[in-house]
This record gives sequence, C-alpha cells and structure tokens, in this order.
Amino acid sequence: MSQDLLYERLAERMRRQIQRGVLRAGERLPSLRRLGRDQRISLATAVEAYQQLEREGLIEARPRSGYYVRAASAPAPRAGRMRHLARAPMPVRNPALLGVLDVQARHDLVPLHSASPAMSLLPNAALAGSVTRALRRDPDTALNYAPPQGLRPLRELIAQRYGQCGVDLDPDEIVITAGAMEAISLTLRSLTRPGDIVILETPTYHGLLQAVAAHGLRVLEIPNRPGIGIDPAHARELLERHAVRAALLIPNFSNPLGSLTSEAAKRELVAVCAAHGTIVIEDDLYGELAYSGERPSPMRRYDDGEHVVVCGSYSKMLSPGLRVGWMTGARRTAELLRTKSFSTVATAALPQMALVDYLARHDMERGLRRLRRALADNSLAYRQAVLEHWPDGTCVAEPAGGLTLWVELPERVEGQALFEAALAAGIGILPGHLFSNRGDYRHHVRLSCGYPLNDRIDAAMRSLGDIAKRLARSR
Repeated sequence: MSQDLLYERLAERMRRQIQRGVLRAGERLPSLRRLGRDQRISLATAVEAYQQLEREGLIEARPRSGYYVRAASAPAPRAGRMRHLARAPMPVRNPALLGVLDVQARHDLVPLHSASPAMSLLPNAALAGSVTRALRRDPDTALNYAPPQGLRPLRELIAQRYGQCGVDLDPDEIVITAGAMEAISLTLRSLTRPGDIVILETPTYHGLLQAVAAHGLRVLEIPNRPGIGIDPAHARELLERHAVRAALLIPNFSNPLGSLTSEAAKRELVAVCAAHGTIVIEDDLYGELAYSGERPSPMRRYDDGEHVVVCGSYSKMLSPGLRVGWMTGARRTAELLRTKSFSTVATAALPQMALVDYLARHDMERGLRRLRRALADNSLAYRQAVLEHWPDGTCVAEPAGGLTLWVELPERVEGQALFEAALAAGIGILPGHLFSNRGDYRHHVRLSCGYPLNDRIDAAMRSLGDIAKRLARSR
C-alpha cells in the first residue's frame, strides 16, 4: 500500500473519531513516534496524517506539548477579503511597494516588521570564529574573487542537505548567490523576458512582487490559503487559459501566511506545470523552519530536473549578514551561471569559506532544532497576545512554520491606518496590501514572530491592540 494512501486512511479514521466525539476537544493525541509504533507506519506517514488534520482545523500543534484536538468552535483563519482574482495577466500595479524599503531600513522600531530571527537565536559567536579561521587559514583565497559558481565544498554541503529530504542534487548544478533574493532575481532574468506571464500566489512576499516588476513581467495570481497552502486546481485553470512562462511559489511556510502546501499538492503542481512547459521557481527560504521539526520536501523532489529551479539561503537559519544563497538549475545551470557572471561576477569567498568551516565543526541540525522550538513558541505567544489585546473580531492564521503571522483585522480597521499609527508609536509592522499585486488585503497586517515576546515586544503588542481599538471606534 502506498504511503499516500496510508496517511489518507489514517487521517480519515481519526477525522471520524473526532466528529463522533471519540476523540474530544482538548484531548492530547499520541506523539508522532508513538502513533508510528501503534499503527506500524513510518514517521513520515504519521506526520502527513497529522498535518492533513491540522490543515482541516481539526487538530493543533502546541509547542513543546504535542498535538491536541481543537475545539469545534475554533474560528477557521481566512486568507482575507479580496476581489475576484484577475482572469487576465497584469503588470505589477501596487504603488505601496515603493515605500516598503524605507520602513525596513529603520532600526529604531520595535522589529515586528522584519521577517528575521532574533540574533540571539543564531550561532553568531561560532560563525565569527569560523570567519576568523577562514581568513587566517587562507587569506589570499578569502580576499580574492571566488569562482562564479561558488566554492565546491559549499555546493557539496548544500547538495548533501537536500539529499536528506529526498532531493537528488548534483553539486555541479548549484550556483552560489548573495542570498535568496539574488537567486530569484537572476533566475527571472535568465529564464523570462519582459512581457512574459508569471504565476504568483496571493498573498505573497512583497519582495517577489518587486522582483517581478523589475523584470517587466505580467502577473496572474492563485490563492494561498491558511492551513491549506496552494491548490493545484487554480494553477491548472490558469495554465489552460494562458501561456505562462514561470510560476514563482513559496510552498513551504509561505510569507506572509506561514502555510504549508501538502506533498500531494506539490507533486501535482510540478506535474501540471511540466505538462504546460511552465518553469517552477521555488522560493525555499523557509523550508528548514518547520515548527513540527519535520522538514517538508521541496517541490524539486517531484521533478526530473527539467522544470523546477530551487532558490534558497542560509539567511533565516544561520546568518542574514553573510548573504549566501543558491539556485539549482539542472539543465539550466549554464544559463543561470552566465547571468550570474554578467551580473555580480561572483559571491564573496570569505562568507562561503566561513560557512564551510562552521558546517564542518558544528551540528547544524541541533541549532535548527533550537531555532524551530523558539519560533514555534514565539508564534504561539504572539497569537495569544493578539487575541487577548486586539479588538474583537481579529483573526490570526496559524502558521506551520516560518517567521511571520498574518492578522485579519475587523472590518472597521484598515491595515494602512494601523501601520501609520504604529510607526508614529515606534512600532514596525507591514500593511496587508503590500502582499498583493492589486493592493488587496486592506484589513490585514503582517507581523514578524522572529523575536521572543520580551517586555518590549509585549508592550508593543498591547499598544497595537489599543491603537486598533481606537481606530475601530473612530469609524
């Protein structure tokens, strides 16, 4: 029996038990390992079953506690109120995108606007030691141009890491970049032409909208739903109507929703894009930040190397300042490398050498476990603070991983008004309309949950609630 059928049958059996009251609201469920032993299934199958029930809103994961049956009255989070999705491709037409860099550059704000982990959660001291050793060991290499494709030892380590989640990568198809955004920009520059059509999910990361705009591309949007992710049926409908050059997607812990697209849906998305000759550009920046601790598969796992380009980075899991990312091109590697060479020539050698040294000396998985636990705790604490202090009617999506929270405000409160008032109070957040090509989600904001809920941030969350309540009363 296939693993897919096993997890579906297990999820259906537990679904019936919940609906019949055999498993009651608030009841703790068996741990993943115990479930695997009791049912004689693999850990991966147990994870898939629980994730399916979690997406349906029937169970919830509580950090450091396990899985529990959710109360029947728990509100289902919504992606948001938006107009009907455009049937025709459109250029990026969101003028608010021009001002977001001004906010991101400010360091005087309470940092609820920046999707980055707190520096206290990252191995800064160990990385500093690696930088020093790399520089002392071979200063001529460290301070010279690196090969345009990047240092081979680092590419080998990246390939090994992907191999652990079922992706067979050749180090020779990996190109090192200055972070994930350069990887995405170079991929768009290499594989698209101005006027081409690309699919983006909605809501999506505002940086992807900016990259698409910079390359003169037209956009079709498909919905990404909290707790569900991307539905391949929407992609299929658009691909049957339009000649789509590329689909730029964040299937694993999307920004801003934190949603996780199921393995079955990822497999289907790859298949439908391949059938229509559409390139998938996968932003895998958050793939390692699963609150459950189980790293989901990149879409590349379901590809033969012909249709999926994966873009990733160490920025969110080790160091944002080293600026080291990658893109995997398979048969398109030569084209991607040529574009890289014409653009920035090469990524700095010293950060690459430092990462090779660090990864040789330290257990990255151990550090990731600590980071994931902290982010899961942060996410839960932030959600509780919003629901406690913000106006009645506020909803918060439950992310499965990543660094962000998507908050839906009551109808009387606009995200832009809350954003402006928060800035005046020294608090950084981002308004929801930044995450749509057409400026939808006007009653939403995005928060970062990368920092522990200390006194300063707790006070900021309370202040945001007071501001939102005041805005609600004034309408």
